[in-house]
Amino acid sequence: MSIESVKRWFWIKRTVNKVRKRPKQPPEKLAAVIKDHKIDLVLDVGANVGQTGEMLREIGYKGRIVSFEPLPSAHAELTAKAATDALWTVAPRVAIGDSVGTATIYESEASDVSSLLPANEDMYKAFRKTNVVGEAETPVATLDSLYDDYAKPGDRVYLKIDTQGFEKKVLIGASETLKKVTGLQVELSLLPLYDGETTYLELLQMIHALDFQPYILTETTFSADLRRQLQIDAIFFRD
Repeated sequence: MSIESVKRWFWIKRTVNKVRKRPKQPPEKLAAVIKDHKIDLVLDVGANVGQTGEMLREIGYKGRIVSFEPLPSAHAELTAKAATDALWTVAPRVAIGDSVGTATIYESEASDVSSLLPANEDMYKAFRKTNVVGEAETPVATLDSLYDDYAKPGDRVYLKIDTQGFEKKVLIGASETLKKVTGLQVELSLLPLYDGETTYLELLQMIHALDFQPYILTETTFSADLRRQLQIDAIFFRD
């Protein structure tokens, strides 16, 4: 076997037997569009343990960040991580949806795939760490009900939504907020991964109807077991 064949075999073994999850947004692209649109407030819905906040600081964003996260363990880690950043606020533990109330969040072995929706068979096939290791009751609020607690008139707002199948409900509960948003980032599933999830086409139609234009599309999750792309991140701005 040639050296090149050996290298290729190891590459296949390393990548094809795993789900590839969430590479960073191309930093020069995201940094440029955030700067061009003069964003000064990022609403991070589904913050998990603060990956988006960290990435924003890495690419040079110096404005305010407000993070929302419902999972108790992730919220605690997120709060600790943001504590040293005066412009990074973590809201009290809450899930963002289309109504105000309470719900159960299913905590997966990998906390970033935890969801208010049960994972379906394809998700379990694609990502073994979907296995549920606990459940927690969480408050639920709409973004519209919380917006004025964190935003000021004149803010240039970038809204990031990564809620593992709950994206449509977040958008429905943000009908007034979305009128004030300049940039929007949404994780889109190319096939349903959670029971009741709305996939990419309907969400794209909703976002298009709000006059957002696509700026960046980025691969996030590919499943070698299913031999297909599962999700992408889509970034939109109003021109």
